[in-house]
Amino acid sequence: MSDFIKVAETNEIPAGRVKVVVVGDRRIALCNVEGEFFAIDDICTHDGGPLDQGELQSDVIECPRHGARFNVKTGKVLALPAVKPLNTYPLRVEGSEIQVAMP
Repeated sequence: MSDFIKVAETNEIPAGRVKVVVVGDRRIALCNVEGEFFAIDDICTHDGGPLDQGELQSDVIECPRHGARFNVKTGKVLALPAVKPLNTYPLRVEGSEIQVAMP
């Protein structure tokens, strides 16, 4: 079991927005879906584009480069050209702290 580490505060990420944090050598996108937070890799599995630059609508994020879409809750691919799902990370909120567990 990985330890959870603080990566942000809830007030730093308004609903419908994404914030990138760097944990070790990984860029993690923290997504606020109507007050619920999710952690995914910030790299599109199609061509490595930065997902935080794309649009988050409900629980779907779209890569700004070629339009691949992913579910931020599950990492599942919802639209081509990506075929490989995103890595997702366990996340919890303790008070106002957003904490993520890394492998």
